[in-house]
Amino acid sequence: MTAKSIHAIIKEDDFAPLVETASQEFFKVLNYFEKNVPNLTRKFYSNLMTEAEFVEFFLDDYGARENLTWNFFAELVASIRNFSISSFHLKHIVDRYSDYDPHETEEFRNEFLTKAQEVLDAYGLIILRMFHMLKKETFNRKVQVTREQARDEEFKKIQVTSRLPSNILEDVVKNEDERLVEIAQRYREIAKMVRQENFQNLPKETDLKILVPNKVNSTFMKQLHSGMHGIQSDYDTYVKNTEFEKTMPNVKQLRAFTSISLHLFEVFKWQVHFYERHENGVKINRCGERVSSIIKREEVLKPLFEFGLYYSDSFLQLGNKVAEEVLNSFVKPIQYELPIPKPLGFHARPATYISLIVREHGTDVFIRVDDQKFSAKSVLSMLEAGGHIADQGLDTVVFEGDKRVLDDIKVLAEHNYCEDQELPKELNYVRILRNMV
Repeated sequence: MTAKSIHAIIKEDDFAPLVETASQEFFKVLNYFEKNVPNLTRKFYSNLMTEAEFVEFFLDDYGARENLTWNFFAELVASIRNFSISSFHLKHIVDRYSDYDPHETEEFRNEFLTKAQEVLDAYGLIILRMFHMLKKETFNRKVQVTREQARDEEFKKIQVTSRLPSNILEDVVKNEDERLVEIAQRYREIAKMVRQENFQNLPKETDLKILVPNKVNSTFMKQLHSGMHGIQSDYDTYVKNTEFEKTMPNVKQLRAFTSISLHLFEVFKWQVHFYERHENGVKINRCGERVSSIIKREEVLKPLFEFGLYYSDSFLQLGNKVAEEVLNSFVKPIQYELPIPKPLGFHARPATYISLIVREHGTDVFIRVDDQKFSAKSVLSMLEAGGHIADQGLDTVVFEGDKRVLDDIKVLAEHNYCEDQELPKELNYVRILRNMV
């Protein structure tokens, strides 16, 4: 017996009227888009996302991407949806930036918003090119599409000139201080993950095609996005509307940096996905080549690195300082008396190791020498402390700070600050950080 397909086969020409019916609202939105670039609102991009998604799912249900006649049409619809999602989230950042109030410099703010709008405009032109190609495809496939455009009223920006009074009762959350500390620590982990890639200091001659997908790929972007989404979700569940948020200004700041970073990750998660699908040259096919002829590699890669990852790192590092402030707010300082490194005291190597440990944890640690305090986060401050310790001929010194950090410094001290031996396995992260310096 011959197995029969559970799906009936529809003729390719007979599929055109079905596409025609399913895509009318999609083309109305695109017709509006063509007449109103670049004066578009978040509401417009939201509608474009929704209509493109509906048509894309419709085409997928009929297996259009597996059909030689219809696969390019389907890829164009999917690509328009991709860029509309990126545009929506970028427009969201631009519109809400003042509400986030991240306390950056005016120069940084103006530069960021200017470049964000430039990227948004560039994406608009890309969508327009894909729309023009899509119209050619509708002609070739004998799809009769409407010339009607959506009404302007559907996409008008809602002007917010007032706000409701902030009078919600403060939520009481069990162990909210522990939740906030955990959120700050997780934020710092993501900030470190991005900082390690050094996106802000890429040499001008860097071949971006090598970085994507070798370093930056869909898995990497999804990891960043998922991690930041979890942080924002936990913040809104356990910290929002609590006493901490009301009385600690830096707590709300941390939420602002989280949200900006999350939306930037969303923008460029879709761009990396598009690049891997169409531009990286791994999958070579006729359809991919046709999409690549409309959108050049540089149009995806340059905004990704010169704007997206550059400013993601910038905001993450600004937020990292806020996260450290939050962590320091909950530190209950203790003191450990530890030996001096033998035989040279706190010279550059042990001072560097201690500094890396302190920076890894993000809370302040000090060395006390008589009535003076020296920051263990700063190598220069440590060297200055070492001079005072040497002058007085001390054999031990008092460290003051968070117990978690002091425990690691104690392990280092038990191994004579690794002056004559390798770093212990408990401090493997110090070895990694050392190699990055």
